[in-house]
Amino acid sequence: MKLKNKRFTFLLAMVLVISTFLSACGDKGGGGGASGNANGATGTNSQASDGADLSKEVKLKMLLVGGKPADYDEVSGELNKLLKEKINATVETEFLDWADWTQKYPLKFAANEDFDLVYTANWAFYNDQARKGGFLELTEDMLKTYMPKTWEAMPQVSWEQAKVDGKLYMVPNNNQEVTDKVVFIREDLRKKYNMEPINSPETYAAYVKTVGANEKGFNAFGAKPADGWKWHELDQILLEQQNEWNLVDYSIPLAYKLADEKGQVFNVYDTPEFKQLIAYYKDLADNKAWSKNIVSNKNDVWQDIKAGKTGSYAHTLGTLGANLAEMRRDKPEFEGAIVDLTPDKKKIGAISTQNGMAIHATSKNVERSLMLLDLLQNDKEIHDLTMYGIVGKHYEPVGDDKYKAGPSAANYTGFSNWGWNSLLNRTDASYPVEADEILKAWQEKVYHFPLETFVFDDSKVKNEVANVGNVMLRYAIPLEYGLINDLDKGHAELIKQLKSAGIDKIQQELQSQIDVFLAAQK
Repeated sequence: MKLKNKRFTFLLAMVLVISTFLSACGDKGGGGGASGNANGATGTNSQASDGADLSKEVKLKMLLVGGKPADYDEVSGELNKLLKEKINATVETEFLDWADWTQKYPLKFAANEDFDLVYTANWAFYNDQARKGGFLELTEDMLKTYMPKTWEAMPQVSWEQAKVDGKLYMVPNNNQEVTDKVVFIREDLRKKYNMEPINSPETYAAYVKTVGANEKGFNAFGAKPADGWKWHELDQILLEQQNEWNLVDYSIPLAYKLADEKGQVFNVYDTPEFKQLIAYYKDLADNKAWSKNIVSNKNDVWQDIKAGKTGSYAHTLGTLGANLAEMRRDKPEFEGAIVDLTPDKKKIGAISTQNGMAIHATSKNVERSLMLLDLLQNDKEIHDLTMYGIVGKHYEPVGDDKYKAGPSAANYTGFSNWGWNSLLNRTDASYPVEADEILKAWQEKVYHFPLETFVFDDSKVKNEVANVGNVMLRYAIPLEYGLINDLDKGHAELIKQLKSAGIDKIQQELQSQIDVFLAAQK
């Protein structure tokens, strides 16, 4: 009996030795899926606090949207020193320029190119690639293990908002935004013509028509529809915000009322409100509010405003706040202002997928990629570096939460580092007080509604969506910019063409999905 016990003990010991040896030799490709050890071999003093093996250096590949900043390589060099120290990794970044990112982004996945991390958003292929299998599904266990700080800091609702068909494929940004748009005006021109403060569609129309009539060689309003935008640049303000509607997807003219618990969808072009709006636009166009060539405009509208050629344009509060600070710095001879044309209307908070990062489904470095994202959002040194650049060159910190632009600030900007916006974000010390006051007032009015996190899956009606988009560009844009003299005839033709393009089929599919979504919430 003792002999048998000794043999059993010896065999058990041999099994343990062999198992340990095989574990140490496994995963030699430097990979490791979500359930495996991160990159192979064991070693002393090479364990992260979560138990991940960091003994082997990993080179991560990241895909970002936007042009590569002139000084990115310098910033990246400093980043990689910190990453080598903290998670024994470096990161190499590829940029998809704004001019062609929409074409190149899906091709990267279709070709199954080798990369680990990628910027994504609700406007940048998130749902599409999630459903196509381009992104890795992220589990709660993975997030708790490899992104503990992010898991702790991120509101649960943000994780829920980022789910597609009940599964999570994105680490969303952790920075509450309000999606409402505002208008930048030349305040000095308003004062010059002794106009009342601008705070409504009516007072704005008076400003635009007065400036258009009196300032020669000058556009009172500027826009850039040549980018392929299917709506008038003021539509989000004057159609959605003013009427408290929510467009389901900007690719199609279908919306619902924010307060409608049943989520009944309607064609915004086929409403009395739209007919009133095109009459409003026609009046502005006839009073020289904008150039007759506006639909082919390719100029940078903000640069035209700085050059004294344009008197107003619409954009997000954050963008216009930065514009106002820039004007005060670079063009003190002009006086600008930010105006809210719908101050008493409901405000919509951006869902968390407004910006975020995902892991490529075929990444061989999942754990290390998640660790990198945890650092980007929560490590102050790394967050500051990647968001604002090098201290003394690109920015100067002001306290813990503000900054001033450095002498080379323009050489590190304009790309999607917003993918890791977080509670550590700094604000520009020169950011206008009035913009902050508008945001604070908005945040007290953010309206939450049943369809807040609903996302339309257009996979069954893709052809119809494409056809409707073409109709919007061909028939709606000229109508909205006052280029059609007979509004009734132009409007009737728009509705007719939408019907032919398949708008009813899209609406039926959309309503069906909304009904299922709302039923699941009960």
